[in-house]
Amino acid sequence: MENKFWSHDDQAVEVTLEWAKKRTVSGSDPKTTAHTAQELREKVGQTITENGIGPKKALDIFETLNRATRSADDPMNFAYIPCAPTRAAVAFDEVVSAANVFGGIWECGAGSIFAENQVIDWIKENLGWPEEAIGTFVSGGTHGNLSALACARDNAKNKWKDEGKYPNGRPSDGYKLIISKDTHSSVKTIAKVLDVDVLTADTDKNGVMSGKTVEKLIKENEGVFAVVATTGTTNTGSIDHIESISKVCQKYDIWLHIDGAYGGAGILAPSVRDLYKGIENADSFIVDPHKWLFAPYDCCCLVYRSPKNVYNTFSQHAEYLEGVDHSQSNPSDMAIHLSRRTRGLPLWYSLVTYGSKKYTEAVELCIENAKKCAQAIKNTEHLELVMEPTLSIVVFKRKDWEIEDYASWSNDLALDGKLLCIPSSIDGEVILRLAFLNPSTDIDKVIKIIIETTK
Repeated sequence: MENKFWSHDDQAVEVTLEWAKKRTVSGSDPKTTAHTAQELREKVGQTITENGIGPKKALDIFETLNRATRSADDPMNFAYIPCAPTRAAVAFDEVVSAANVFGGIWECGAGSIFAENQVIDWIKENLGWPEEAIGTFVSGGTHGNLSALACARDNAKNKWKDEGKYPNGRPSDGYKLIISKDTHSSVKTIAKVLDVDVLTADTDKNGVMSGKTVEKLIKENEGVFAVVATTGTTNTGSIDHIESISKVCQKYDIWLHIDGAYGGAGILAPSVRDLYKGIENADSFIVDPHKWLFAPYDCCCLVYRSPKNVYNTFSQHAEYLEGVDHSQSNPSDMAIHLSRRTRGLPLWYSLVTYGSKKYTEAVELCIENAKKCAQAIKNTEHLELVMEPTLSIVVFKRKDWEIEDYASWSNDLALDGKLLCIPSSIDGEVILRLAFLNPSTDIDKVIKIIIETTK
């Protein structure tokens, strides 16, 4: 149907969908990289004008700018935590935008929310959580962790107030949150936002936090309201000892939140499932589908074991919201958001398309690739494996290299489009890390490049 007001609508739809289709089926350009704002300004100038330039020229400008971005989905991208969505998920993200569903309340987005909830149910089942568990999708791990910990703080406040432990529910010296030194950096920022203090538990040589070190801090400090345990730290992929931590949290009636933004997807893999023992007793959990569940940016699945206190923390009430039925599954009642797109649908569509078995196989393949790479590094005289991979992150170093050598090696490979591997550090020592999150990666090709270019 022709839109008489927006004169370029038909052409805009045609050219953008054609570009999206081509990009989806052909993949990315691994040689793209960031440019300075001044360089980009010189290339495209002022793009927003009074009368516009039409959809084709606007898309041409975007193509120029897009060459100044990193290709997160390239099979040879191992930096940070890559994003390797299935083509089905990417294509359906375009459908989600076209459908333009308001996903904040059931009344407006019932069908789409129903589909999202089927993914929530699938995750609950893998966690071993009860039927009453609830959840929603938010933008990313930071948003998910913030919402979960806000709920945990409210839970403690109400409990302590009812028990008479603290008159207003707040400890005299403030709320305390236990994390480890390898907990994601966002959690400390979240602690500032929530006005809570952070206690850092000791870890073993592999960065694993245990129930013993958590209990020590609980005994030494008043006002501990939550513990954040990690299944798959960003730097090394280590998994905290969930089983012992969960027992301690149950003993002291303290909220246990699991940050599985990256490694939470490992619960699908039988080969490492034992590492997640105790997760069935956690109070909240997040996993980012845009990390290791093969969905596009941006998407975090946030799940609560029990709806108790969740609605009290997040439900919004105002004259213009009086018609909202809070007995329904309203995502706005489960996190810090009201307006939201139904961002869980690309994952839903991909799961429905390929089946959950294919997802298990994909996660297992990434783990297997990491093991193969680690073994090849151990077999190479000039390389040293820093630690055995727990999940799909390989941490290693080149003997006798200085920081400048690592930087030069990384930059050269990135500019050539061969491989993206960014130096990191552990306890001040420079290392290299490869995050295997793409089942399409050619592991033999990776091993050959790593060995030959570090000689």
